[in-house]
Amino acid sequence: MTYPGGAPSARPATSADGGTRSRFRPELQGLRALAVLLVVVYHVWVGRVSGGVDVFFLITGFLIVGGLYRAALRGGVDVLATWRRQFARLLPAITVVLVAGVLAGYLLLPENRWLPTVRETVASLLFLQNWELAHNSVDYAARDDAASIVQHFWSLSIQGQFYLLAPLVVAGVAIAARRDRADLHRRLTGTLLALGGASFVYSVYLTLVNQPLAYFHSATRIWEFALGGLLALWISRIEDRPELTAGARAVLGWAGVVALVSCGLLLQVDRAFPGWAALWPTLAASMVLVAGRSGHRLGVDRLLSGRVLRTIGDLSFPLYLWHWPILVLTLVSTGRDRLDLEQGAAVIAASLVLAWLTHRFVEQRVAALGVARALRTGLVLALVVLVAAGSWYGLTVARTASPVLAGSPTHPGAGALSPQFDPVSLDPADAELTPSLVQAPDDWSYRRTSWDCMPSTHGAELEVCRVPAPHPESSERTVAVVGDSHAQQYAATLAVVAEQRNWAMVSMFRGACPMSVRSETAPDDQGCTDWNAAVHDELVEMHPDAVLTLASRDVRPGLHEQTPEGFVQAWQRLDEAGIPVVAVRDNPRFEFDVVDCVATAGRGAPECGVDRSTLYQPVPPWTTVPGVPHNVVFADLANGICDPVTCSSEVGNVLVYMDDNHLTATYAETLAPDLARAFDQLGW
Repeated sequence: MTYPGGAPSARPATSADGGTRSRFRPELQGLRALAVLLVVVYHVWVGRVSGGVDVFFLITGFLIVGGLYRAALRGGVDVLATWRRQFARLLPAITVVLVAGVLAGYLLLPENRWLPTVRETVASLLFLQNWELAHNSVDYAARDDAASIVQHFWSLSIQGQFYLLAPLVVAGVAIAARRDRADLHRRLTGTLLALGGASFVYSVYLTLVNQPLAYFHSATRIWEFALGGLLALWISRIEDRPELTAGARAVLGWAGVVALVSCGLLLQVDRAFPGWAALWPTLAASMVLVAGRSGHRLGVDRLLSGRVLRTIGDLSFPLYLWHWPILVLTLVSTGRDRLDLEQGAAVIAASLVLAWLTHRFVEQRVAALGVARALRTGLVLALVVLVAAGSWYGLTVARTASPVLAGSPTHPGAGALSPQFDPVSLDPADAELTPSLVQAPDDWSYRRTSWDCMPSTHGAELEVCRVPAPHPESSERTVAVVGDSHAQQYAATLAVVAEQRNWAMVSMFRGACPMSVRSETAPDDQGCTDWNAAVHDELVEMHPDAVLTLASRDVRPGLHEQTPEGFVQAWQRLDEAGIPVVAVRDNPRFEFDVVDCVATAGRGAPECGVDRSTLYQPVPPWTTVPGVPHNVVFADLANGICDPVTCSSEVGNVLVYMDDNHLTATYAETLAPDLARAFDQLGW
């Protein structure tokens, strides 16, 4: 069984032809073990990704394509039978872990994580978790949500999709080759080169312009499976090369292992992958496979084929499944962001025990039933997952209070910070919190309004979204909201003002890319720079009556707030085009998830707030920056988010934050009077 997804290990077999032969590769099991150990250790102690998952993608392509190719030579690929075998291996272990995750999540996770976990559990069961996370990477606010207990199923989802696609591709190529009397080896090689090459080019491109999306996108990973498939087709011919002496194999094998182990240490894997960077672990694993049995006393295959690593290789699939939920639940229970050596060792030990139990009493016993009964067992367990997730969802909805009108006497939100507010009118003082902790993760500004979105003609993956005025026939104003997720959250605030004043709204957003003339969050993010250039061209062409964007950024403990020079230059360019700007002061970024804190420490807990003096300077940063043009009006909403002493988790019975740095849409709406006063300065 291979990780993740249970592809069969290569077994001794007769050569299918002179070019590709199947043989037992004990070093492959050790390579699998090494990869899963890297994944687990990096997750538990380092807090980064290691490139180990990319190794599993390569191994899966190596084994599956090689097996399908030999089946095609023997007479044909039985697509349905292949699917049945693969998912009969996959489903039992996956469903057991998912059911356990639902039960543990209900008992141990704070309520704000319930709905996202239910959604991701169902997505994981359907092998769509990578697309769920890809959607969240586009919805940039969701990227900062605490990791779910099933987040790691993204890689299994991509592998499941590969298991569906690979038999169809090989069968189609085999049929075409037979019809054309062509050589199957050559035809399949060309197909993998075409598919893999296109995928690699797209992976490099998307990683540059939108790395979070690229990381989870299926199309950016096809080339890794294709590389494994090409290796399967050609490894026999490579192994027969006279240059591959025992000494050369030993050097090649050790070089591959060293490269693999060092990948996560030397590369910023979480920012650079997949793209070019994923060549590092995949080529490293390819070197180990090509080295194979070196026949040298110092060959790395002696280590990889040893009993310890081969045993861990047998457990690699369930070990991968168990380690992540145990890690996340441990972090939630301890309230820590990182585990120390002893705690991490305990997580790994518990994961190994559960992995062994799953392998021994689930995988092996179900496999002994035969493919048909194993598949039926997996489907029954899948139904159990759906019932458990559905029950959890129903309980979550039942606990969700009916929407409370923010801005009402019982829930004034930002209105409670107004100098004219009478605290006695806050009736009752113990009113329920809105949005509720269950609702908070979904209380995002852009989900409150129906936007009509179209791609821009100026390219750079710019999308322009519009909301017409309530009464278009008498509307005189259009306001464009532009920037990153911190500008995007104020769309909820603007929507209230726009409805009151009969304005139309336009939006242009890109995660981690505030409106500037460059990328402010990652200097090497050319995609953000190109996007900002396209935004400027779009704004000049549409010429809105005003642009709403950020006036500052990076408000976090340590007084890091700044108004970058790139912001000012962008405003100057709009001034030249005759477009006014309403620039909003950024909201604080906390060092902890606010909703998690409220869920665990309770409402009003002092540890869920931050001293304002550690976040905001008394004087806003734009007052000391030269070159600010006269077309800019500033909206300093700091006094609508924090009182003079504290930036709290809730104000006026309204939850301020949905995570560690984004306002809930409910609270953002209560800031509408403050924002309206900024537009008044334009003489509107």
